[in-house]
Amino acid sequence: MDFPLLTVIVFLPLLGAAVVALLGNARAVAGRVVAATVAVVDLALVAWLASRFDVDGGMQFVEKLTWVPQVGITYHLAIDGMSLAMVALSALLTVLAIVASWKTEKNPALWFSMLLLLEVGMNGVFVAMDFVLFYVFWELVLVPMYFLIATWGGPRRQYAAVKFFLYTLFGSVFMLVGIIALYLQTGTFNILEMAGAGLDPKFQWWVFAAFFLGFAVKVPVFPLHTWLPDAHVEAPTAASVLLAGVLLKMGSYGFLRISLPILPDAAAEWSTFIAALAAISIVYGAAVAFAQTDMKKLVAYSSVSHMGFVMLGIASMTPEGLNGAVAVMFSHGVVTGMLFFLVGMVYDRTHTRMIAEVSGLSSQVPVAGGLLAFASFASLGLPGLSGFVGEFLSLVGAWASDIPVGWVVLSAIGVLLAAAYMLWLVQRVVLGSPSAAVSGIADLSAREVAVLLPLVALTLIVGLYWDSLLRFTDPAVRSILAMMGGA
Repeated sequence: MDFPLLTVIVFLPLLGAAVVALLGNARAVAGRVVAATVAVVDLALVAWLASRFDVDGGMQFVEKLTWVPQVGITYHLAIDGMSLAMVALSALLTVLAIVASWKTEKNPALWFSMLLLLEVGMNGVFVAMDFVLFYVFWELVLVPMYFLIATWGGPRRQYAAVKFFLYTLFGSVFMLVGIIALYLQTGTFNILEMAGAGLDPKFQWWVFAAFFLGFAVKVPVFPLHTWLPDAHVEAPTAASVLLAGVLLKMGSYGFLRISLPILPDAAAEWSTFIAALAAISIVYGAAVAFAQTDMKKLVAYSSVSHMGFVMLGIASMTPEGLNGAVAVMFSHGVVTGMLFFLVGMVYDRTHTRMIAEVSGLSSQVPVAGGLLAFASFASLGLPGLSGFVGEFLSLVGAWASDIPVGWVVLSAIGVLLAAAYMLWLVQRVVLGSPSAAVSGIADLSAREVAVLLPLVALTLIVGLYWDSLLRFTDPAVRSILAMMGGA
């Protein structure tokens, strides 16, 4: 295409962020409208791209321009089915985050401009095919998320924001070392050209280690996960949704787009270690979630468990496993986004997130209670809902791989634990007699229901009609495996 569609999708939110910032707090209503309009237009462009996307066409909508010719850095954007799923998730959740936080009164100009700036980085990571460009977008997301947590977060927001920033920056430094090492070895920053370069296996091992630290922190993989609960608990609702829904996926996307196709020999050597950490993350996250008294912290630790299934699918290096990994990434963004929205909506009414203080939602606010129960069932992986698809495929892929059976069985136990802690949450919060905090509160507004309905619809569509997602991801997955030599 002559029209630079990917560039517009990536940088239109940057223009919106600048306009919102210039309008300032004095014209907050106009700023909200601009932010929502830009985000909706960006989502519409992603939908239009999806309608023109050829699922068997490989990398499409390619844009490539010389950026720094002296060292071969290019402005290179492209998209395949895996990238498309992540960009669609980013665009959708940004729209919903803006609508959900429509009534933000504290410095609204900065709030909405930071949400749009965050979308620039998220979209850019998933379509950048030059390592330098990828790294720029990767680092860009740190800035707005830091301010979203540090300015609008809870009582310990400064601590949580700094911890999030330092952990991610720590990983990014190692990733930068890996990028430089690959450039010195191959003479290019082009991610696609590096695949199949036939690098020395020992060299691959050390570079894989560097990328592992960069990506595993972002996932996050046990034991590099400790920043996540603090960030989620202190972050405002919309920031938690984008953090869990999109930012965590950047790490697993990095493994799929970079580590596996460029470093296949090292990936095979590391697979058992990654599977072991994945299994531990699944069980540990579920066990700790069970012990939580704060609804938001429970959902945060459930993310550690669910992202373990992503890493298990990646470690399998099978078509089923990699498809399962991408399916978990997409479903987790949808379902956990829904859970964080609902926890925030309940907190706005009851002014508490303590499970012991919130009960009987179904009798007092049936819409909120019903949707919370629905999201909980989706999160625990109930067949017919999207959460089941990816976890099932990840386990199938792991069984079909060389991963030791013990780690696969341990991961499967995590499914039972997920059912236990989510049903426990439903029993305590949704059912029973209304507590004092719940008595007299109003049910969800039309705006809040409008935020949740797209997520409900996607949960059902993907859960009932798997091909709605897999027909996009499977060709991309098989392309990755072909670059690896079939793994």
